[in-house]
Amino acid sequence: MSQRILLYSDLRPLKGISHSKVQLWRLEKVAKFPKRVQLSPGRHGWVEAEIDAFIAERIAARDEKAA
Repeated sequence: MSQRILLYSDLRPLKGISHSKVQLWRLEKVAKFPKRVQLSPGRHGWVEAEIDAFIAERIAARDEKAA
């Protein structure tokens, strides 16, 4: 099973996430965004499946509020 890793530069064009690196770090600290994976010293990415799940949760929360 392969898992795709998204770099920070992939988040906006592929997933529509436009937060700054600092904001993503803050959200990760309070468990409101998936945690990054360290790829090498100074290089991080996110598991695409976890980002997709995060987006799906946000959509579900929006739909619950509308109902």
